[in-house]
Amino acid sequence: MTTAAQVLARFAAELIFEDIPHAVVARARDGLTDGVAVATFGARLPWSRMVVDYARRYGSGGNCSIMGAPGMRVHTPYAALANGVHAHAFEMDNVGAPGAHPGASLLPAVLAACEETGADGKTAVTAYVAGCEVMFRIALASHHSPEQLGFHAPGLIGAYGAAVAAGRVYALNADQLCNALGIAGSLSCGLLAFTKSEQGAMVKRLHLGRASESGILAARLASAGYTGPETVLDGKFGFLEVYCRNGDPNLLTAGLRERWETLQLLMKRYPCHLFAHMPVSALRELMSAHAFEGNDVARVVVEGSERLLSHHGNIAPTDITQAQYSVAFCMALALFRNPDDPKSFDANAVDDPLIQAACRGTVKLQARSQAGRSVRSARLTVRLKSGLEYVRECDSFKGMPENPLNHEDLRRKFMLLTAEMSHADAAALFERLSSLEAQPKFLLAQD
Repeated sequence: MTTAAQVLARFAAELIFEDIPHAVVARARDGLTDGVAVATFGARLPWSRMVVDYARRYGSGGNCSIMGAPGMRVHTPYAALANGVHAHAFEMDNVGAPGAHPGASLLPAVLAACEETGADGKTAVTAYVAGCEVMFRIALASHHSPEQLGFHAPGLIGAYGAAVAAGRVYALNADQLCNALGIAGSLSCGLLAFTKSEQGAMVKRLHLGRASESGILAARLASAGYTGPETVLDGKFGFLEVYCRNGDPNLLTAGLRERWETLQLLMKRYPCHLFAHMPVSALRELMSAHAFEGNDVARVVVEGSERLLSHHGNIAPTDITQAQYSVAFCMALALFRNPDDPKSFDANAVDDPLIQAACRGTVKLQARSQAGRSVRSARLTVRLKSGLEYVRECDSFKGMPENPLNHEDLRRKFMLLTAEMSHADAAALFERLSSLEAQPKFLLAQD
């Protein structure tokens, strides 16, 4: 009996660039471009620099770049690790199906493998799409339930996607890609302990770096003949049984070759967890439309799924990583700072007395039935001290598939996040990435 891993591996191995619809190519290219900008910005953060030092110590001598560290070259696994940490370093990496982060798990693996092999832009885009199609389906089949059990889903699911994406760059056949998926199942990891601890939340960033690094390891071992269980996804003791509740194996291959999940890729607007994006966006729109400020607000109520309280309800975060994961904190920050600017989420924000008071008192989170709505949607109620009240359903934001960033939006975000580069270099890189499929090599720096 054919397993899901075998079906997905065959699809990924047989996929060619010319078979990918133009809209899917464009979405993948935008995702890769966005990921480069986010990782370049993330490189400046202290937890990123620690990983760069590690990569330099043990990985020097290769031909792969680390974003935000110009001139540095390391071996492929260390580049994937560091760039994965960079891309997830500040909660701005793009996402797809719940629990799938292609910008921080696929991009670093694809870039490292392409730099190692000299692969061209078409190969990069094809590998990225193959990784998205496989990883997003695994995420959908899980019903995002690993996080109900305390696992950090991107660290689990990302390893599978990275293995497929890297494997495509390395030209693995279907059997080898199936083995790569089987190997990835024993490499995926990540716990949500950081959401309930007093310290140590920076480990969250490591989960995506490890996922990307694991993809390189799985693909390279599989290319050498190393084997992994073909039942890794839907078999006994496989991913859906061990890491999930109510997983649906039918969704692992549903719509394959007919429905392109890559089109569900969305770009983040703010440096915070995705669950905060809809209510934060709605709050800022209300503040602009009705000309009120944070000091005018008496109460903010965000109603959403039970997960809003169980995973994102921390009202006293102790560091910025915990704070970015807290919807209450992000709403409080949006009352007094511009959330569009990633610099608003600096370390001082956690100790800002206005934000602290709003997080612990003004902002309230409540669970409601989400029947017929996305798990990420919410209802926002804002009451002003004057007695005026505004209510808004939050079902979308700029950057979602139905309301995507256009070319100028993407360029604006790219230039903002790469501001430490020279303007000319950043602009040139953006233009090269905007026509990636026409580039003879996927490189961040010109030869």
